[in-house]
Amino acid sequence: MKLRLDDGVELFYTIDDYTDPWVKPETVVLHHGMAKSHRFWYRWVPLLARHYRVVRFDNRGMGQSDVPKPGYPFSLDGFANDLLQVLDKLELKQVHLIGETVGGTISLRFATLHQERLHTITTCTSPIQFVDPPHKGYEIIEKEGVEGWINRTTSMRLDPQIVDPAYAHWYASQMKATAAHVPVTFLRSAVNVDLRPLLPNVKTPALILAAERLAGEGLGDFRDSTRYLPNSRRVVFPGVSGFIQHILPEECARVWLDFAAGVKAGAKK
Repeated sequence: MKLRLDDGVELFYTIDDYTDPWVKPETVVLHHGMAKSHRFWYRWVPLLARHYRVVRFDNRGMGQSDVPKPGYPFSLDGFANDLLQVLDKLELKQVHLIGETVGGTISLRFATLHQERLHTITTCTSPIQFVDPPHKGYEIIEKEGVEGWINRTTSMRLDPQIVDPAYAHWYASQMKATAAHVPVTFLRSAVNVDLRPLLPNVKTPALILAAERLAGEGLGDFRDSTRYLPNSRRVVFPGVSGFIQHILPEECARVWLDFAAGVKAGAKK
């Protein structure tokens, strides 16, 4: 399915709901990261959709959504506004928001602007600032293309000691389909973005998911997000290196279900 944003761009989205027919479930929105798509959440969905209505969409310029021409000003605030329009056009007054990598950064920016629309917010390996990033992905893409960028970084994203090589190949092939100007423009615009001064105002219950190590990817000190989010908890998976949301997705989904259940139980007291 597709929805049309106010500027005419169409975004692909899909909804999974395997809750009991007599239940009115809350909605979870899954927000993917840069050069990815809704498909990257496929191992989360079976666990979440039994208890929640799950909405996945492809960001502008990625997956099955429209790709603006080179020169479009991709930015953190622009993606946050797209997310607001997705919620409005799907008539979602309040949701649980889960974002991975830059999708989590966009989600946090959204929370600083519209936290009244959120039950909870969760980030997975998501930077909270891009000040002087040591890993300038846009420079690699400009020199070697998206394929070169992905070839350099897949083993950093997916722990080769854990992940099936076939999965890593699929993962990389999906990302390589992204037009180069999309990540280049966004990553250049993100230089000097720093959400840390804004996060203390976000009172939404927050969960931070991370692997113990992150090999070579300059995503900032995202594990310290809980220092800035006043109503947050952090879960670090020991012995794992890379993007935990893709390496151990079922385990992450179970942690999230426990977190959401705890938030709901606390709200009833």
